Amino acid sequence: MADLTPDPTLPPAPLVDVTGLQEAVAAFARERDWEPFHSPKNLAMALTGEVGELVELFQWLSEEASRNVGRDPATARPVRDELADVLIYLVRLAAVLEVDLDEAVRSKLATNAAKYPLERSRGQATKYSRR
Repeated sequence: MADLTPDPTLPPAPLVDVTGLQEAVAAFARERDWEPFHSPKNLAMALTGEVGELVELFQWLSEEASRNVGRDPATARPVRDELADVLIYLVRLAAVLEVDLDEAVRSKLATNAAKYPLERSRGQATKYSRR
């Protein structure tokens, strides 16, 4: 179970405020009568598809080339578009499931801080369960 204790190191202002985006995406779906298709299952599958399209842009790139996709004219726009698609589906899924993304992020950051204490994690890419 996630740690719901607020992290005192996080600012009191929202970390994630997607209210405007949620409203815009809901209106977009409503205008097209797509709401019946926006079940959690369908939205999760669509999100997965969009993440796959994002990943495809990085496939076979070197580490260095992957760092430059946002600046490379051949990939900057496609990466931006796929990131937007991922965000749109993620926000829509959270809205349909009535998940407060700000609370979820704050809780997860607190959980991760406990899993990855600075003294054991700094400079380490190894998962906490493998240390």
